[in-house]
Amino acid sequence: MRIEARCVAAVAAAVLIGLGTAGVASTQGSGQSVVFADAAAAAGIRFEHQHGGTGERYMVETMGSGLALADFDGDGWLDVYFIQNASTPGFVPTGPMVNQHFRNRGDGSFDDVTAYSNAADELYGIGVAAGDYDNDGFLDLYVTNFGANRLYRNNGDGTFSDVTVEAGVGDELWGSSTAWVDIDDDGFLDLYVVNYVDHGWDNQVFCGDSSTGVTAYCHPDVYNAVPDRLYRNAGDGTFEEIGERAGIADTVDGKGLGVVFGDYDDDGDVDAYVANDTTRNLLYINNGDTTFTEDGFLTGVGYDENGRTEAGMGTDWGDYDGDLRLDVIVTNLTLETNTLYRNLGGGFFIDSSFAAGLGEPSLLSNGFGTNWMDYDNDGDLDLFVANGHVIDNLAELAEDPGLGSPSATQTYAQVNHLYLNDGAGFFEEIHDRAGDGMALVKVSRGTAIGDVDNDGDLDVMISNSNQAADYLRNDGGSEAGNWIQLRLLGQRSNRYGIGARVFVGESVIREVRAGSSYCSSSDSRLHLGIGSAHASEIAVRWPGGETETLGVLEAGRLYVVREGRGVVAQRTAR
Repeated sequence: MRIEARCVAAVAAAVLIGLGTAGVASTQGSGQSVVFADAAAAAGIRFEHQHGGTGERYMVETMGSGLALADFDGDGWLDVYFIQNASTPGFVPTGPMVNQHFRNRGDGSFDDVTAYSNAADELYGIGVAAGDYDNDGFLDLYVTNFGANRLYRNNGDGTFSDVTVEAGVGDELWGSSTAWVDIDDDGFLDLYVVNYVDHGWDNQVFCGDSSTGVTAYCHPDVYNAVPDRLYRNAGDGTFEEIGERAGIADTVDGKGLGVVFGDYDDDGDVDAYVANDTTRNLLYINNGDTTFTEDGFLTGVGYDENGRTEAGMGTDWGDYDGDLRLDVIVTNLTLETNTLYRNLGGGFFIDSSFAAGLGEPSLLSNGFGTNWMDYDNDGDLDLFVANGHVIDNLAELAEDPGLGSPSATQTYAQVNHLYLNDGAGFFEEIHDRAGDGMALVKVSRGTAIGDVDNDGDLDVMISNSNQAADYLRNDGGSEAGNWIQLRLLGQRSNRYGIGARVFVGESVIREVRAGSSYCSSSDSRLHLGIGSAHASEIAVRWPGGETETLGVLEAGRLYVVREGRGVVAQRTAR
Protein backbone atom coordinates (compact mmCIF):
# COMPACT_ATOMS: atom_id res chain seq x y z
CA MET A 1 0.00 0.00 0.00
CA ARG A 2 2.89 2.34 0.67
CA ILE A 3 4.27 1.84 -2.86
CA GLU A 4 0.86 2.47 -4.36
CA ALA A 5 0.43 5.68 -2.33
CA ARG A 6 3.84 7.00 -3.38
CA CYS A 7 3.05 6.28 -7.03
CA VAL A 8 -0.22 8.20 -6.83
CA ALA A 9 1.63 11.09 -5.19
CA ALA A 10 4.31 11.04 -7.88
CA VAL A 11 1.73 11.18 -10.67
CA ALA A 12 -0.08 14.03 -8.98
CA ALA A 13 3.19 15.92 -8.58
CA ALA A 14 3.58 15.96 -12.34
CA VAL A 15 0.42 18.02 -12.73
CA LEU A 16 1.10 21.73 -12.98
CA ILE A 17 -0.99 23.68 -10.51
CA GLY A 18 -1.91 27.20 -11.59
CA LEU A 19 -1.20 29.91 -9.05
CA GLY A 20 -3.95 32.51 -8.86
CA THR A 21 -3.00 36.08 -7.96
CA ALA A 22 -6.34 37.86 -7.62
CA GLY A 23 -6.32 40.38 -4.79
CA VAL A 24 -2.54 40.31 -4.26
CA ALA A 25 -0.19 42.25 -6.50
CA SER A 26 3.13 40.48 -6.10
CA THR A 27 6.56 42.11 -5.93
CA GLN A 28 8.76 39.02 -6.16
CA GLY A 29 12.40 39.58 -5.34
CA SER A 30 11.76 42.62 -3.12
CA GLY A 31 12.89 40.59 -0.10
CA GLN A 32 16.51 41.14 -1.05
CA SER A 33 16.25 44.81 0.02
CA VAL A 34 14.99 43.89 3.49
CA VAL A 35 17.47 43.49 6.35
CA PHE A 36 17.12 42.15 9.88
CA ALA A 37 18.85 44.16 12.60
CA ASP A 38 20.38 42.62 15.72
CA ALA A 39 18.18 44.65 18.09
CA ALA A 40 17.97 42.73 21.39
CA ALA A 41 20.47 44.82 23.35
CA ALA A 42 19.10 48.16 22.17
CA ALA A 43 15.57 47.04 23.03
CA GLY A 44 16.53 45.95 26.56
CA ILE A 45 15.79 42.28 25.99
CA ARG A 46 18.33 40.66 28.27
CA PHE A 47 17.55 36.98 28.55
CA GLU A 48 20.51 34.67 29.03
CA HIS A 49 19.56 31.04 28.64
CA GLN A 50 21.38 28.56 30.90
CA HIS A 51 21.15 24.81 30.49
CA GLY A 52 22.54 24.14 33.97
CA GLY A 53 25.04 21.51 32.83
CA THR A 54 28.13 20.33 34.71
CA GLY A 55 29.77 18.23 31.99
CA GLU A 56 27.71 15.10 32.62
CA ARG A 57 25.80 15.92 29.45
CA TYR A 58 22.29 15.04 30.48
CA MET A 59 20.29 14.84 27.26
CA VAL A 60 17.87 17.58 28.27
CA GLU A 61 20.67 20.17 28.41
CA THR A 62 21.16 20.39 24.66
CA MET A 63 17.49 20.77 23.71
CA GLY A 64 17.24 24.42 24.65
CA SER A 65 13.83 26.03 25.06
CA GLY A 66 11.16 28.15 23.43
CA LEU A 67 9.33 31.43 23.88
CA ALA A 68 5.94 33.09 23.47
CA LEU A 69 5.41 36.33 21.56
CA ALA A 70 2.02 37.76 22.52
CA ASP A 71 0.18 40.87 23.74
CA PHE A 72 -0.34 39.76 27.33
CA ASP A 73 -1.62 43.09 28.68
CA GLY A 74 -3.90 44.04 25.77
CA ASP A 75 -2.19 47.33 24.97
CA GLY A 76 -1.65 46.51 21.30
CA TRP A 77 2.09 45.79 21.61
CA LEU A 78 3.69 42.34 21.60
CA ASP A 79 5.41 41.23 24.79
CA VAL A 80 7.77 38.26 25.05
CA TYR A 81 8.06 35.40 27.53
CA PHE A 82 11.27 33.32 27.47
CA ILE A 83 11.57 29.80 28.88
CA GLN A 84 14.57 29.09 31.10
CA ASN A 85 16.13 25.75 32.03
CA ALA A 86 17.28 24.96 35.59
CA SER A 87 20.08 23.20 37.44
CA THR A 88 21.14 19.65 36.66
CA PRO A 89 22.53 17.59 39.60
CA GLY A 90 25.63 19.28 40.98
CA PHE A 91 25.16 22.60 39.17
CA VAL A 92 25.51 25.69 41.36
CA PRO A 93 23.72 28.70 39.82
CA THR A 94 25.13 32.18 40.29
CA GLY A 95 21.68 33.75 40.26
CA PRO A 96 17.99 33.01 39.70
CA MET A 97 17.19 30.63 36.85
CA VAL A 98 13.59 31.45 35.98
CA ASN A 99 11.43 32.17 32.95
CA GLN A 100 11.50 35.87 32.07
CA HIS A 101 8.68 38.15 30.97
CA PHE A 102 9.47 41.35 29.04
CA ARG A 103 6.79 44.00 28.50
CA ASN A 104 6.84 46.01 25.28
CA ARG A 105 6.81 49.72 26.13
CA GLY A 106 5.76 50.71 22.61
CA ASP A 107 8.82 52.89 22.00
CA GLY A 108 11.24 50.24 20.82
CA SER A 109 12.21 49.13 24.31
CA PHE A 110 11.13 46.47 26.82
CA ASP A 111 10.86 46.26 30.60
CA ASP A 112 11.68 43.07 32.51
CA VAL A 113 8.46 42.55 34.50
CA THR A 114 9.21 38.99 35.61
CA ALA A 115 9.10 39.72 39.33
CA TYR A 116 5.78 41.55 39.07
CA SER A 117 3.99 39.20 36.65
CA ASN A 118 4.34 36.18 38.93
CA ALA A 119 5.03 33.72 36.08
CA ALA A 120 8.74 33.15 36.69
CA ASP A 121 8.56 29.33 37.06
CA GLU A 122 11.80 27.93 38.46
CA LEU A 123 11.41 24.44 36.98
CA TYR A 124 13.43 23.07 34.06
CA GLY A 125 11.45 24.73 31.28
CA ILE A 126 11.17 23.54 27.69
CA GLY A 127 8.19 24.94 25.75
CA VAL A 128 5.28 27.36 25.93
CA ALA A 129 2.07 28.38 24.17
CA ALA A 130 -0.12 31.44 24.72
CA GLY A 131 -3.91 31.11 24.45
CA ASP A 132 -7.06 32.44 26.10
CA TYR A 133 -8.45 29.21 27.55
CA ASP A 134 -11.12 30.92 29.69
CA ASN A 135 -12.29 33.43 27.04
CA ASP A 136 -11.81 36.45 29.28
CA GLY A 137 -9.89 38.41 26.65
CA PHE A 138 -6.44 37.90 28.15
CA LEU A 139 -3.84 35.42 26.93
CA ASP A 140 -2.84 32.71 29.36
CA LEU A 141 0.38 30.67 29.39
CA TYR A 142 0.98 26.94 29.39
CA VAL A 143 4.58 25.95 30.11
CA THR A 144 6.02 22.48 29.45
CA ASN A 145 8.83 21.33 31.70
CA PHE A 146 11.32 18.56 32.24
CA GLY A 147 8.99 17.66 35.09
CA ALA A 148 5.56 18.96 36.03
CA ASN A 149 4.03 21.40 33.52
CA ARG A 150 2.33 24.60 34.62
CA LEU A 151 -0.71 26.65 33.57
CA TYR A 152 -0.65 30.37 34.32
CA ARG A 153 -3.97 32.21 34.13
CA ASN A 154 -3.72 35.85 33.07
CA ASN A 155 -5.41 38.02 35.71
CA GLY A 156 -5.79 40.97 33.34
CA ASP A 157 -3.71 43.31 35.49
CA GLY A 158 -0.25 42.33 34.34
CA THR A 159 -0.02 39.36 36.67
CA PHE A 160 -0.56 35.61 36.34
CA SER A 161 -1.82 32.95 38.77
CA ASP A 162 -0.62 29.36 38.81
CA VAL A 163 -3.82 27.31 38.34
CA THR A 164 -2.19 24.03 37.32
CA VAL A 165 -3.61 21.89 40.10
CA GLU A 166 -7.21 23.05 39.86
CA ALA A 167 -7.12 22.85 36.05
CA GLY A 168 -5.70 19.31 36.11
CA VAL A 169 -2.96 19.82 33.50
CA GLY A 170 0.24 19.21 35.50
CA ASP A 171 1.64 16.32 33.46
CA GLU A 172 5.08 15.24 34.74
CA LEU A 173 6.55 13.64 31.60
CA TRP A 174 9.24 15.42 29.59
CA GLY A 175 7.07 17.89 27.71
CA SER A 176 8.33 19.67 24.61
CA SER A 177 6.06 21.58 22.22
CA THR A 178 2.48 22.44 23.10
CA ALA A 179 -0.47 24.09 21.36
CA TRP A 180 -3.86 25.55 22.17
CA VAL A 181 -6.59 24.39 19.78
CA ASP A 182 -10.36 23.99 19.76
CA ILE A 183 -10.66 20.39 18.57
CA ASP A 184 -14.46 20.25 18.79
CA ASP A 185 -15.45 23.86 17.95
CA ASP A 186 -17.28 24.33 21.23
CA GLY A 187 -15.77 27.79 21.76
CA PHE A 188 -13.19 26.71 24.36
CA LEU A 189 -9.53 26.07 23.67
CA ASP A 190 -8.27 22.59 24.35
CA LEU A 191 -4.62 21.81 25.00
CA TYR A 192 -2.25 19.40 23.29
CA VAL A 193 1.14 18.50 24.78
CA VAL A 194 3.86 16.65 22.88
CA ASN A 195 6.14 14.58 25.12
CA TYR A 196 9.64 13.42 24.25
CA VAL A 197 11.48 10.50 25.94
CA ASP A 198 11.76 8.75 29.30
CA HIS A 199 15.00 10.39 30.42
CA GLY A 200 15.75 11.65 33.91
CA TRP A 201 18.53 12.28 36.40
CA ASP A 202 18.28 8.67 37.60
CA ASN A 203 18.61 6.84 34.25
CA GLN A 204 21.49 8.73 32.65
CA VAL A 205 23.39 6.58 30.12
CA PHE A 206 27.00 7.05 28.97
CA CYS A 207 27.13 8.15 25.35
CA GLY A 208 30.09 9.37 23.36
CA ASP A 209 33.49 8.05 22.28
CA SER A 210 34.18 4.73 23.95
CA SER A 211 37.85 4.78 22.95
CA THR A 212 38.62 8.03 24.77
CA GLY A 213 35.84 8.24 27.34
CA VAL A 214 34.69 11.61 25.97
CA THR A 215 30.99 12.04 26.71
CA ALA A 216 28.35 13.26 24.28
CA TYR A 217 24.64 13.91 24.42
CA CYS A 218 22.77 10.69 23.73
CA HIS A 219 20.85 9.71 20.64
CA PRO A 220 17.09 9.52 21.36
CA ASP A 221 17.16 5.80 20.54
CA VAL A 222 18.80 5.28 23.93
CA TYR A 223 15.55 6.15 25.74
CA ASN A 224 11.97 4.96 25.41
CA ALA A 225 9.19 7.12 24.01
CA VAL A 226 6.45 8.53 26.24
CA PRO A 227 2.82 9.29 25.25
CA ASP A 228 1.47 12.71 24.31
CA ARG A 229 -1.47 14.37 26.07
CA LEU A 230 -4.73 15.97 24.92
CA TYR A 231 -6.65 17.98 27.51
CA ARG A 232 -10.25 18.79 26.65
CA ASN A 233 -11.49 22.06 28.08
CA ALA A 234 -14.65 21.57 30.17
CA GLY A 235 -15.44 25.29 30.01
CA ASP A 236 -15.36 25.73 33.79
CA GLY A 237 -11.61 26.16 34.27
CA THR A 238 -10.87 22.43 34.33
CA PHE A 239 -9.61 19.96 31.73
CA GLU A 240 -10.00 16.23 31.10
CA GLU A 241 -7.11 14.26 29.60
CA ILE A 242 -8.50 12.29 26.62
CA GLY A 243 -5.44 11.68 24.45
CA GLU A 244 -5.58 7.90 24.24
CA ARG A 245 -9.36 7.82 23.89
CA ALA A 246 -9.17 10.43 21.13
CA GLY A 247 -6.50 8.48 19.24
CA ILE A 248 -3.89 11.23 19.46
CA ALA A 249 -1.64 10.09 22.32
CA ASP A 250 0.87 7.93 20.38
CA THR A 251 1.51 5.50 23.20
CA VAL A 252 3.91 3.32 21.16
CA ASP A 253 7.03 4.97 19.75
CA GLY A 254 6.62 8.69 19.08
CA LYS A 255 9.39 10.95 20.41
CA GLY A 256 7.76 14.29 19.82
CA LEU A 257 9.51 17.65 19.63
CA GLY A 258 7.24 19.75 17.41
CA VAL A 259 3.52 20.16 16.84
CA VAL A 260 1.31 22.40 14.72
CA PHE A 261 -2.43 22.36 14.06
CA GLY A 262 -4.06 23.32 10.76
CA ASP A 263 -6.91 22.33 8.48
CA TYR A 264 -4.81 20.55 5.87
CA ASP A 265 -7.80 18.83 4.18
CA ASP A 266 -10.00 21.94 4.20
CA ASP A 267 -12.95 20.20 5.85
CA GLY A 268 -13.53 22.85 8.50
CA ASP A 269 -11.78 21.28 11.50
CA VAL A 270 -8.18 21.34 12.65
CA ASP A 271 -5.73 18.49 12.12
CA ALA A 272 -2.39 17.96 13.88
CA TYR A 273 1.11 17.33 12.61
CA VAL A 274 3.70 16.02 15.06
CA ALA A 275 7.44 16.09 14.32
CA ASN A 276 9.09 13.08 16.00
CA ASP A 277 12.80 12.67 16.63
CA THR A 278 14.08 9.62 14.67
CA THR A 279 10.64 8.02 14.62
CA ARG A 280 7.91 8.46 12.01
CA ASN A 281 6.22 11.85 11.93
CA LEU A 282 2.47 11.75 12.50
CA LEU A 283 -0.52 13.35 10.81
CA TYR A 284 -3.66 13.23 12.95
CA ILE A 285 -6.81 13.77 10.92
CA ASN A 286 -9.70 15.27 12.88
CA ASN A 287 -12.79 13.06 12.50
CA GLY A 288 -15.11 15.81 13.72
CA ASP A 289 -16.27 13.82 16.76
CA THR A 290 -13.44 14.52 19.22
CA THR A 291 -11.37 11.66 17.79
CA PHE A 292 -8.46 11.58 15.37
CA THR A 293 -7.16 9.09 12.81
CA GLU A 294 -3.39 8.94 12.30
CA ASP A 295 -2.46 8.70 8.60
CA GLY A 296 1.05 10.09 8.18
CA PHE A 297 2.25 6.90 6.50
CA LEU A 298 -0.21 6.77 3.59
CA THR A 299 -0.45 10.54 3.11
CA GLY A 300 3.31 10.73 2.62
CA VAL A 301 4.38 12.97 5.52
CA GLY A 302 5.79 10.33 7.86
CA TYR A 303 9.13 9.79 6.13
CA ASP A 304 11.43 11.60 3.72
CA GLU A 305 11.46 10.88 -0.01
CA ASN A 306 13.77 7.91 0.55
CA GLY A 307 11.44 6.29 3.08
CA ARG A 308 13.62 7.17 6.06
CA THR A 309 12.70 8.67 9.39
CA GLU A 310 14.41 11.93 10.31
CA ALA A 311 15.20 13.86 13.47
CA GLY A 312 12.06 16.03 13.46
CA MET A 313 12.48 19.18 15.57
CA GLY A 314 10.27 22.12 14.59
CA THR A 315 7.30 22.33 12.24
CA ASP A 316 4.81 24.73 10.71
CA TRP A 317 1.88 24.67 8.26
CA GLY A 318 1.68 27.20 5.42
CA ASP A 319 0.54 27.50 1.80
CA TYR A 320 3.84 28.41 0.15
CA ASP A 321 2.77 27.77 -3.47
CA GLY A 322 -0.58 29.59 -3.54
CA ASP A 323 -2.79 26.60 -4.36
CA LEU A 324 -4.99 27.11 -1.26
CA ARG A 325 -3.71 23.92 0.38
CA LEU A 326 -1.58 23.83 3.53
CA ASP A 327 1.92 22.43 3.12
CA VAL A 328 4.14 21.45 6.05
CA ILE A 329 7.80 22.08 6.86
CA VAL A 330 9.86 19.99 9.31
CA THR A 331 13.39 20.87 10.47
CA ASN A 332 15.87 18.05 10.99
CA LEU A 333 19.42 17.08 11.92
CA THR A 334 22.64 17.80 10.07
CA LEU A 335 23.00 15.62 6.94
CA GLU A 336 19.21 15.60 6.65
CA THR A 337 17.14 18.34 5.04
CA ASN A 338 14.63 20.90 6.09
CA THR A 339 11.90 18.66 4.71
CA LEU A 340 9.05 20.28 2.82
CA TYR A 341 5.93 18.21 2.20
CA ARG A 342 3.84 19.75 -0.57
CA ASN A 343 0.11 19.17 -0.27
CA LEU A 344 -1.14 17.68 -3.54
CA GLY A 345 -4.77 17.48 -2.44
CA GLY A 346 -6.81 14.31 -2.21
CA GLY A 347 -5.02 13.29 0.96
CA PHE A 348 -1.50 13.08 -0.50
CA PHE A 349 1.77 14.95 -0.01
CA ILE A 350 5.13 14.73 -1.74
CA ASP A 351 8.60 15.54 -0.39
CA SER A 352 9.52 18.66 -2.38
CA SER A 353 12.57 19.69 -0.34
CA PHE A 354 15.09 19.59 -3.18
CA ALA A 355 12.63 20.58 -5.90
CA ALA A 356 11.74 23.74 -3.97
CA GLY A 357 15.35 24.67 -3.19
CA LEU A 358 15.35 23.88 0.53
CA GLY A 359 17.25 20.59 0.46
CA GLU A 360 20.83 21.41 -0.46
CA PRO A 361 21.28 24.59 1.67
CA SER A 362 20.03 22.79 4.78
CA LEU A 363 22.16 19.62 4.62
CA LEU A 364 25.01 20.95 6.78
CA SER A 365 22.74 22.70 9.28
CA ASN A 366 20.77 21.40 12.25
CA GLY A 367 17.34 23.03 12.23
CA PHE A 368 15.10 23.66 15.24
CA GLY A 369 12.64 26.55 15.19
CA THR A 370 10.95 27.35 11.89
CA ASN A 371 8.28 29.77 10.73
CA TRP A 372 6.50 30.51 7.48
CA MET A 373 6.47 34.30 7.21
CA ASP A 374 5.93 36.85 4.48
CA TYR A 375 8.79 39.04 5.67
CA ASP A 376 8.87 41.21 2.51
CA ASN A 377 5.07 41.66 2.22
CA ASP A 378 4.95 40.43 -1.39
CA GLY A 379 2.04 38.06 -0.80
CA ASP A 380 3.86 34.73 -0.70
CA LEU A 381 5.33 32.86 2.25
CA ASP A 382 9.06 32.90 2.88
CA LEU A 383 10.72 30.64 5.45
CA PHE A 384 12.89 31.22 8.51
CA VAL A 385 14.88 28.37 10.10
CA ALA A 386 16.87 28.58 13.34
CA ASN A 387 19.99 26.40 13.36
CA GLY A 388 22.32 24.91 15.97
CA HIS A 389 23.79 21.45 16.45
CA VAL A 390 22.94 19.17 19.38
CA ILE A 391 26.52 17.94 20.02
CA ASP A 392 28.59 20.66 21.72
CA ASN A 393 31.97 18.89 21.49
CA LEU A 394 32.05 17.61 17.90
CA ALA A 395 35.78 18.23 17.53
CA GLU A 396 36.59 15.94 20.49
CA LEU A 397 34.76 12.94 19.12
CA ALA A 398 36.62 10.41 17.03
CA GLU A 399 33.60 8.13 16.82
CA ASP A 400 30.11 8.80 15.57
CA PRO A 401 27.90 9.35 18.65
CA GLY A 402 24.86 8.46 16.58
CA LEU A 403 24.00 12.03 15.71
CA GLY A 404 25.94 12.56 12.49
CA SER A 405 29.61 11.96 11.71
CA PRO A 406 31.82 14.72 13.16
CA SER A 407 33.71 16.62 10.50
CA ALA A 408 35.21 19.99 9.79
CA THR A 409 31.97 21.01 8.08
CA GLN A 410 29.84 20.58 11.21
CA THR A 411 29.81 23.10 14.04
CA TYR A 412 27.82 23.50 17.23
CA ALA A 413 26.96 27.17 16.69
CA GLN A 414 25.52 27.91 13.25
CA VAL A 415 24.01 30.74 11.25
CA ASN A 416 20.24 30.78 10.84
CA HIS A 417 18.68 30.57 7.40
CA LEU A 418 16.26 32.83 5.56
CA TYR A 419 14.62 31.44 2.43
CA LEU A 420 13.13 33.89 -0.07
CA ASN A 421 10.12 32.61 -2.06
CA ASP A 422 10.35 33.61 -5.72
CA GLY A 423 6.56 33.61 -6.06
CA ALA A 424 6.48 30.34 -7.97
CA GLY A 425 7.26 28.09 -5.03
CA PHE A 426 11.07 28.04 -5.29
CA PHE A 427 13.31 29.29 -2.49
CA GLU A 428 16.70 31.00 -2.39
CA GLU A 429 18.64 31.02 0.87
CA ILE A 430 19.75 34.64 1.48
CA HIS A 431 20.84 35.01 5.12
CA ASP A 432 24.25 36.35 4.01
CA ARG A 433 22.68 39.48 2.56
CA ALA A 434 19.84 40.02 5.01
CA GLY A 435 21.47 42.15 7.71
CA ASP A 436 23.59 41.73 10.83
CA GLY A 437 20.80 39.88 12.64
CA MET A 438 20.97 37.08 10.10
CA ALA A 439 24.77 36.95 10.39
CA LEU A 440 24.74 35.85 14.04
CA VAL A 441 26.37 32.48 14.74
CA LYS A 442 24.69 30.83 17.71
CA VAL A 443 23.06 27.63 18.96
CA SER A 444 19.47 28.57 18.16
CA ARG A 445 16.37 26.69 19.30
CA GLY A 446 12.87 28.20 19.71
CA THR A 447 11.54 30.94 17.41
CA ALA A 448 8.46 33.15 17.25
CA ILE A 449 7.33 35.81 14.78
CA GLY A 450 5.18 38.92 14.95
CA ASP A 451 5.19 42.66 14.25
CA VAL A 452 6.97 43.61 17.46
CA ASP A 453 7.34 47.32 16.66
CA ASN A 454 3.97 47.71 14.88
CA ASP A 455 5.57 49.10 11.73
CA GLY A 456 3.89 46.74 9.27
CA ASP A 457 6.43 43.94 8.87
CA LEU A 458 7.28 40.70 10.67
CA ASP A 459 10.13 40.48 13.18
CA VAL A 460 11.75 37.38 14.70
CA MET A 461 12.50 36.43 18.33
CA ILE A 462 14.94 33.59 19.03
CA SER A 463 15.85 31.62 22.14
CA ASN A 464 19.42 30.30 21.99
CA SER A 465 20.87 27.42 24.00
CA ASN A 466 23.16 28.60 26.82
CA GLN A 467 23.39 32.02 25.18
CA ALA A 468 21.61 35.36 25.04
CA ALA A 469 18.30 35.60 23.18
CA ASP A 470 18.01 37.49 19.89
CA TYR A 471 15.51 40.01 18.54
CA LEU A 472 15.80 40.36 14.78
CA ARG A 473 14.02 43.57 13.83
CA ASN A 474 12.74 43.69 10.25
CA ASP A 475 13.90 46.89 8.60
CA GLY A 476 12.40 47.50 5.18
CA GLY A 477 9.64 44.92 4.96
CA SER A 478 6.88 47.52 5.21
CA GLU A 479 8.51 49.53 2.43
CA ALA A 480 9.00 46.51 0.17
CA GLY A 481 5.28 45.74 0.07
CA ASN A 482 1.89 46.72 1.49
CA TRP A 483 0.17 44.84 4.28
CA ILE A 484 -3.02 44.24 6.25
CA GLN A 485 -3.21 42.89 9.81
CA LEU A 486 -6.22 41.21 11.43
CA ARG A 487 -7.01 40.74 15.10
CA LEU A 488 -9.90 38.26 15.26
CA LEU A 489 -12.39 38.27 18.13
CA GLY A 490 -14.51 35.15 18.40
CA GLN A 491 -18.10 35.40 19.59
CA ARG A 492 -19.46 31.89 19.23
CA SER A 493 -15.94 30.55 18.68
CA ASN A 494 -12.96 30.97 21.01
CA ARG A 495 -12.06 34.55 21.87
CA TYR A 496 -8.91 34.84 19.73
CA GLY A 497 -10.29 32.93 16.74
CA ILE A 498 -7.69 30.19 16.98
CA GLY A 499 -8.31 27.85 14.04
CA ALA A 500 -9.92 30.49 11.82
CA ARG A 501 -8.94 30.63 8.15
CA VAL A 502 -8.56 33.95 6.33
CA PHE A 503 -8.83 34.31 2.55
CA VAL A 504 -7.01 37.14 0.78
CA GLY A 505 -8.37 37.53 -2.72
CA GLU A 506 -8.51 34.21 -4.55
CA SER A 507 -4.99 32.89 -4.04
CA VAL A 508 -3.94 33.36 -0.42
CA ILE A 509 -5.00 31.60 2.78
CA ARG A 510 -3.65 32.09 6.29
CA GLU A 511 -4.72 30.47 9.58
CA VAL A 512 -4.69 31.61 13.20
CA ARG A 513 -2.84 29.28 15.56
CA ALA A 514 -1.43 29.19 19.07
CA GLY A 515 1.69 27.04 19.08
CA SER A 516 4.12 26.02 16.32
CA SER A 517 7.82 26.12 15.38
CA TYR A 518 9.87 24.44 18.12
CA CYS A 519 8.46 24.76 21.65
CA SER A 520 7.19 28.26 20.87
CA SER A 521 4.16 30.44 20.21
CA SER A 522 3.89 33.34 17.75
CA ASP A 523 1.57 36.36 17.56
CA SER A 524 -2.08 35.36 17.04
CA ARG A 525 -2.71 38.44 14.90
CA LEU A 526 -2.60 37.59 11.21
CA HIS A 527 -0.15 39.54 9.07
CA LEU A 528 -1.04 39.62 5.38
CA GLY A 529 1.40 40.92 2.78
CA ILE A 530 -0.34 42.17 -0.37
CA GLY A 531 2.58 43.41 -2.48
CA SER A 532 1.93 46.56 -4.51
CA ALA A 533 -1.85 46.41 -4.02
CA HIS A 534 -3.42 49.17 -1.96
CA ALA A 535 -6.41 47.12 -0.81
CA SER A 536 -7.64 43.56 -0.91
CA GLU A 537 -10.81 41.51 -0.60
CA ILE A 538 -10.79 39.65 2.74
CA ALA A 539 -13.00 36.87 4.09
CA VAL A 540 -12.86 34.85 7.32
CA ARG A 541 -13.98 31.28 7.92
CA TRP A 542 -14.48 31.03 11.66
CA PRO A 543 -14.02 27.82 13.66
CA GLY A 544 -17.19 25.85 13.09
CA GLY A 545 -17.41 26.77 9.42
CA GLU A 546 -19.28 30.12 9.21
CA THR A 547 -17.73 32.34 6.54
CA GLU A 548 -17.87 36.11 6.84
CA THR A 549 -16.95 38.48 4.01
CA LEU A 550 -15.22 41.63 5.20
CA GLY A 551 -15.16 43.33 1.83
CA VAL A 552 -12.24 45.32 0.45
CA LEU A 553 -9.86 46.50 3.18
CA GLU A 554 -7.28 49.23 2.71
CA ALA A 555 -3.61 48.41 3.19
CA GLY A 556 -1.47 49.75 6.02
CA ARG A 557 -3.93 49.08 8.85
CA LEU A 558 -4.70 46.62 11.59
CA TYR A 559 -8.39 45.66 11.65
CA VAL A 560 -10.19 44.26 14.68
CA VAL A 561 -12.80 41.80 13.42
CA ARG A 562 -15.57 40.50 15.67
CA GLU A 563 -17.34 37.30 14.63
CA GLY A 564 -20.72 38.14 13.12
CA ARG A 565 -20.12 41.89 13.11
CA GLY A 566 -17.18 42.36 10.77
CA VAL A 567 -14.64 45.13 11.32
CA VAL A 568 -15.29 46.91 14.62
CA ALA A 569 -12.07 48.91 14.94
CA GLN A 570 -8.93 49.76 13.01
CA ARG A 571 -5.66 51.60 13.38
CA THR A 572 -2.76 52.55 11.14
CA ALA A 573 0.86 51.63 11.78
CA ARG A 574 2.64 53.54 14.55
